[in-house]
Amino acid sequence: MNKLSLKLGIWFLVVMLIIEIFLLYFLHENIIDTQIQEELSTLQARGNNHRDVLEESYRPETLHHIALMESKGELDVIITDKSQNIIINSSEVDHAIEKILSYRLKNVSRNGEVIAKRWKDEQYISTVTPYSINENQKGYVYMFLSTDHVQGIISNLNHHFVVAAVVTGFFLLLTIVFLTKVLTTPLIQMKKATEKLSKGDFSVHFPKMGNDELSELSQSITILANDLKHLKEERSEFLASISHELRTPLTYIKGYADIAKRENIADKDRDHYLEIIFEESEKLSDMITDLFNLAKIDRNTFVINRVNVQLCNYLHTLYEKVLPAFKEKKIELELNCRENINVRIDPMRFEQLLLNLLNNALKYSEPYTKTSLSVKEEKGKVRIMITDEGSGISTEDLPFIFERFYRTEKSRSRDSGGSGLGLSIVKELIEAHGGNIEVASEPGKGSTFTLIFKEMTE
Repeated sequence: MNKLSLKLGIWFLVVMLIIEIFLLYFLHENIIDTQIQEELSTLQARGNNHRDVLEESYRPETLHHIALMESKGELDVIITDKSQNIIINSSEVDHAIEKILSYRLKNVSRNGEVIAKRWKDEQYISTVTPYSINENQKGYVYMFLSTDHVQGIISNLNHHFVVAAVVTGFFLLLTIVFLTKVLTTPLIQMKKATEKLSKGDFSVHFPKMGNDELSELSQSITILANDLKHLKEERSEFLASISHELRTPLTYIKGYADIAKRENIADKDRDHYLEIIFEESEKLSDMITDLFNLAKIDRNTFVINRVNVQLCNYLHTLYEKVLPAFKEKKIELELNCRENINVRIDPMRFEQLLLNLLNNALKYSEPYTKTSLSVKEEKGKVRIMITDEGSGISTEDLPFIFERFYRTEKSRSRDSGGSGLGLSIVKELIEAHGGNIEVASEPGKGSTFTLIFKEMTE
């Protein structure tokens, strides 16, 4: 048995044994008290019956008949006069009976009273009932029951209780073993699963356990294992992507630098190669900057300096900045915004994410199409939508477009496909502003990226 099962089993056993002992003791004492009370009630009722007979017919024959009748049973009767002197008795009078007969009686109830009930310490339990002849008290009827008889009854009762305690303890032990196994088996499975997770093995599976807390815990561990597996795969893919993305421009730079160093190359060709080297170094620098920004976001050291901004004026300035690039490619750029929307944003970071989305629209749209930048205000939320009529994104790719280094077309060249970090940065930046981003797209018809965040209210 493992440590957990042993601890739970011992703990349950001790607790249940304490409860069982308490309940059995309480039941035992109550049954004994009830039994003694029943015996005393029987004595008292018997004494009252003899009183009634004596009061109806007080004769020597009646006295003899009462004594003879009780001598055949377990009860003893002694009839005395008013001064407690024995008139007749059904058995020999020993010292214990004499002691009880010596008790001074005052105002004894007609229905009788108990005068000795200490069955543990005395030899007899006893009751006394007064009787009267012609409305004058004549004497008393004493009834006795040997405590040996009571002890015998209690001894049998104790034997039954011992048997009941042993049987109950046996079934209690079986129940605890079963319960601890039922409880600890899934916990042990979860322990082994977490050990596998700590060693990098994420193949964790649990059988169905119902709808209780243990089932919820197992589901949480399964979700954790899947998340860790995804993170591991994502990290491996991220590192591989970084290696590839950095190696490509470095290869270009090194290769064209080697060519440019040759002495017999024409100046025109050398300038061309140097231009390629410059472009690749610019791309490399941009990529490193993006990686640096993502690293800062991951470490929560990415500072967002928010200020109050009149959104339409801000977007109009940005619109003027990017409009020449759209005109050069013969793409219509449209801005739709009201004049009274105020937001609290970091202008530099927000421009960064908007430029990223606009550059994507520019990159993946054909000439003579339209891209629109529009703003809507709904229930205290501001929605900025960038809609293009470009190539669109497939349904299969939509869930992954914000992952780092993910490209919707794996065969797309770096010149047209970018580094795969832009949308990751956009998502991180909008979330840093307390908002979120949504995307809707249809291949061949274009895409709409929607930024949603709170409007500033004063």
